[in-house]
Formats: sequence, structure tokens, C-alpha cells
Amino acid sequence: MPLVTTTKMFEKAYREGFAIGAFNVNNMEIIQGITEAAKEEQAPLILQVSAGARKYAKHVYLIKLVEAAMEDTGLDIALHLDHGEDFEICKSCIDGGFTSVMIDGSKHSFEDNVKLTKEVVEYAHAHGVVVEGELGRLAGVEDDIKVSAKDSSYTDPAQVEEFVERTGVDSLAIAIGTSHGAYKFKPGTKPQLRFDILEEVSKRLPGFPIVLHGASSVMQEYVETVNRFGGQMPGAVGVPEDMLREAARMAVCKINIDSDLRLAMTASVRKHLAEHPDHFDPRQYLTPARAAIKEVVAHKMKYVLGCSGKA
Repeated sequence: MPLVTTTKMFEKAYREGFAIGAFNVNNMEIIQGITEAAKEEQAPLILQVSAGARKYAKHVYLIKLVEAAMEDTGLDIALHLDHGEDFEICKSCIDGGFTSVMIDGSKHSFEDNVKLTKEVVEYAHAHGVVVEGELGRLAGVEDDIKVSAKDSSYTDPAQVEEFVERTGVDSLAIAIGTSHGAYKFKPGTKPQLRFDILEEVSKRLPGFPIVLHGASSVMQEYVETVNRFGGQMPGAVGVPEDMLREAARMAVCKINIDSDLRLAMTASVRKHLAEHPDHFDPRQYLTPARAAIKEVVAHKMKYVLGCSGKA
């Protein structure tokens, strides 16, 4: 069965008020944990790959792993490039079988962002691939992406109509206060998302799918486990899940989740090796790590994204 695009997924998500999880992958156990959860939850699914993941695992391995997951589960899966920084990486993923790519021109001027995004859209659409663009810059760290708080910026709703019309993008990532990485907010502060910006964007782009990046909740049980077994993650604060669920009821059709998966896997491995210091077989500590990934994804699908039973 072939990979699918996100077009029909987003149409249903917007119409019914839920979001689809876009989960970052870079090895077999992560892909297995995510897809097993999606199958049990009967949820639509986007697997996404960053430039760093492609360097780590290689494009061909990731493609074959995703193909194996589809054969094993029978799921419809969209395969997405996360944060493509230039035309060349987007083209490589399009030519290599991805069904969706993101071109992140947010570091450029508005005009240069439009030019770059349009170039990717024209190539992608000619090959049956959909494109996500971005307006506004999220703070935080994800792989090679590092944006300081002073260099971040909220999306300007006044620009979204022109950007979508001139580029032809199929979805739009906006900045409303989420942040990449585990340290999204200062300890003791109350995280807030700019729902006023989201509402204004949805008014200006009725029916158009919006995307949130940097939306891991930094699940505290995993942070505590990491710290208990030798980690140093004091003050890691993520986006409250009730805020993400509210965004999913609005115009947000795709929510990216990465840090929570990393935390769950790392916490499980640390705990297992601390409790079983004689274990050296990777299968012994990666089996519970895979189960932890599955547990997190199922939780997100049920209680945050609202997409369980929507496949």
C-alpha cells in the first residue's frame, strides 16, 4: 500500500475539530511504538523526519522502515519532511518518496520566504506532494535549528492571506507561543498560547489547515524518571495539554510531537539499565522503551489531539 498525502486527513480534521499527530522518527523502535499505538487507536497518522534524522539513519532506511510499518499495520501513513531549510533537501525528499514536505523559510524576509516556498510548492505539486510553509519564528532548539527568544516572533495575521495566495502552500505553520525542545518556558511561569492570533488567522484563512510546531508537553513523569536515574533536567516545562486540545478544536489540524517521545524513550532506557545493570542486550532495554513510546502516543491521540477513532 502506498504512502498518502495529508490532504484528506486535514479536510476531515478541520471539519470535525481534531488534530493529527505528526511524530518525529529516527529508528525502528520509535516507528513501531508510534504505529502500534495508531493502529490500536484507529487514528490518522503522520510520521515526520528531520534533516538530523536523515543524517543519522539515512533516507533509504527510514523509507523502508515506514513501508514495513504500513505493511505490518495496514495504516494509511503520510511521510513528512520536518523543517526543510532549502529547496535541495525538499527536492531530495520529494524524489525519494516523501508525500509531504515542509519548507521553513521563516528565517528569511517575507519576500524571500515567499520566493523560496513558491519554488518548493511548484516542484512538489508537479510530483503529487503537498507542502507546509511557515510564518513566524519559534524559539528553542531542535536538531540544527536554534532560535533565541530575542530572535523569535509571533506570526502576523495580516500576512497570512498574501503568503498562502502567492506561494500555493497546502498548510501553514504559525508561531503562537509554542517552542522547540524541552525548555519552553521559565520555571514558575504560566505558559500561554496566543489564541487571539490563531483565531484571527483562522478568520483570514477559513477552512485552511494550520500547524503547531514545538508542541510537546514535556510530560513530567518522564522528566522525573530521567532525573532520578542520573539526568539533569531541572525546570523543563512544556505546553499544557489542555491548551493543545483547545487549539485542535480550532483551526489546528497538525500538531508536531518530538520531545515527549525522546523523553519517554530516554527515561525508559535509564530506568531499565539502572535496575538491571547486568543487561547488555539492546533488546532488553529497547523493548520497554518501545512500549513507552506507544503509551505516550496513545495518550496524545486520545486526550490531546482528539483523533482516536478518526482514521
